[in-house]
Amino acid sequence: MRTLIFLTILCLISPMSYAAQVHDKETQDVEKLTEPMYNPFVERYVMDELRQLRVDMNTMHVDMTKEVVNRELTATTRAVGYATDTVTYFFYLIAGISSVLLLVGWNSIREIRDKVLNLADNKVNKVISEYEARLEKFEQELHSKSIGINRAQKLLSRHQDIHSLWLKAGQEQILSNRLNIYDQILEIDSENTEAMTYKADLALEMNEPQWAVNLCNQALAIDPENKHAFYQLAGAYALLNQPNEALFNLEKVISDAEGIAAEEVINDPVFKSLLDNPQFQQLLQTDKDTPSKS
Repeated sequence: MRTLIFLTILCLISPMSYAAQVHDKETQDVEKLTEPMYNPFVERYVMDELRQLRVDMNTMHVDMTKEVVNRELTATTRAVGYATDTVTYFFYLIAGISSVLLLVGWNSIREIRDKVLNLADNKVNKVISEYEARLEKFEQELHSKSIGINRAQKLLSRHQDIHSLWLKAGQEQILSNRLNIYDQILEIDSENTEAMTYKADLALEMNEPQWAVNLCNQALAIDPENKHAFYQLAGAYALLNQPNEALFNLEKVISDAEGIAAEEVINDPVFKSLLDNPQFQQLLQTDKDTPSKS
């Protein structure tokens, strides 16, 4: 029985080779048979088993195919479900953000953009305004400093011109020319008391004491402590034969340790008329007796 089943399987696996072998064997053993070789029931059983085996194999193939398809469908279903959930959650997120934006008063993305632009513009305008204010302040300071520099340059130029005129006056021997130089200095600086007193000195040399008095009064109006103006004023009053006024102004000069010395007053020709005056002599004697300050 087992031999027949094995032979049958071999025939199914390799029909051509097995059929040839069986044919040869039957040819050799045909004459040795003493009883019938085949049993109809056995053959029927073998055929049924073979048919059932094929049916089982087909069934197993179908089951395996179904299993693979089912697993592929499951994986596809899971992937689609994951994608669907992701998209759903994304839309939920967008809906939540939109709801929050609606709560705070921003109704759309366009409105968000507009508000962002407005905030940026306000910030930029604030910065621009701040820097414009700083720039304006800087321009004002620069303008004031430029005005100060121009004023200083003008003053320096004026002082240079005055200094050159003083040098020129010191070298000039002609009184009229020197007087003209002093007038030029006063044209540049109308409050130059030194030029006024030196001009008064020239007026005394030109025997114009009243002119000298006017010039000294102008200088004292500007500088009430001008010693040179008091000295020239005293000389002018001496020439005008007003000894009291002369001595009054002269006392303001020689009473100060830094003032004019008595020897210089005695040697000055404008005080020639006061040399015999007792008050004049007493004033000069007092100055000689006063020790000078170091």
